[in-house]
Amino acid sequence: MTSCLQDGNIQRPYRNAPIKDSIMKNRKKLFIQSAFLLCIIIGAIIIVGHQRPAPYKHDTGFVFGTVYNITYQSNTSLKKDIEAELSKVDFSLSPFNAQSVISKINRNEDVVADSMFADVFTMAQKISGETGGAFDITVAPLVNAWGFGFKHDTEPTPQAIDSLRQLIGYEKVTLDNGKVKKADKRIMLDCSAIAKGYACDVVAGYLRSKGIDNFMVEIGGEIVTCGINENRLPWRIGVTKPVDDSLNTKQELQTILNVTNKAMATSGNYRNFYYKNGRKYAHTIDPKTGRPVQHNILSATVLADSCATADAYATAFMVMGLDRARAILDRHPGLMAYFIYSDKNGKNAVWFSPSLKDKLYGTQTVTEKGK
Repeated sequence: MTSCLQDGNIQRPYRNAPIKDSIMKNRKKLFIQSAFLLCIIIGAIIIVGHQRPAPYKHDTGFVFGTVYNITYQSNTSLKKDIEAELSKVDFSLSPFNAQSVISKINRNEDVVADSMFADVFTMAQKISGETGGAFDITVAPLVNAWGFGFKHDTEPTPQAIDSLRQLIGYEKVTLDNGKVKKADKRIMLDCSAIAKGYACDVVAGYLRSKGIDNFMVEIGGEIVTCGINENRLPWRIGVTKPVDDSLNTKQELQTILNVTNKAMATSGNYRNFYYKNGRKYAHTIDPKTGRPVQHNILSATVLADSCATADAYATAFMVMGLDRARAILDRHPGLMAYFIYSDKNGKNAVWFSPSLKDKLYGTQTVTEKGK
């Protein structure tokens, strides 16, 4: 009996072995199938996640005495890094920062210019030459004298203006091995008419370095755009009518421009100005006369590949007036401009580059079109 039980116990495992093998095989097969299915699900989630567009971030803040607004498509906020880039520009080019490179140069301290200052200085000198000195970063003493710069003086006398004009002239400063050499130690530099545009370029370059293809950078009205906006449409930027508005509260648009993959800057005498004894004094100073400009252009909007270039030329065109500005545009097909000016009857009129025609979205009263 004991033997039978042993035989039974011995035989039973052999009889059940195929069943257990089948169960194990089924379990293994089920495990493989489950793992495969899980991989498919995870892969699908990853693919869907990649296909879902990243949200658009909206950063705003205060820099260079003005407001910045930056919109970009990214899963993470880059505001801290963006402000670090802006701080670099401020430390290099802001005359309102006592420790900046340009402030030390203006005080004739022994300082070696950083790469940002060198870039802007070289660009400014080139544009000064191309505009016959209409753009000139040595205009600082005159801007200060008229109360629009980093030093606020009383209205200058004709004698004071003539004296200060002796210190003006882009050809009186050079950059040699990182050091600015002046013909007169009293010469001071002010890059305000190009620095905001340059800062836009710096931020745009940073965003591109992070692989961001869709963004708009705006600092004090100077703008760089790339790609499309969050509505999947081209970036469209409004040009305001040149109505006296020192508080920047009036935003009636003259037209709307397609500025996708371009930089845009506007200069006008309807925001930064003051009245004294019934006369208007605007912030754009003619380096040749030493006085606020009295030309017929009320607003100059320039589109270019870089915002620093657009910024500088917008200022130069305000100084030059319509006819001279158009002559410059004829020699530089890479520039596009939209001018609002006062015609011979004192009424507002518009002129724009022929290449801008397809970029206009708004309606306007036009007496000349891209002639």
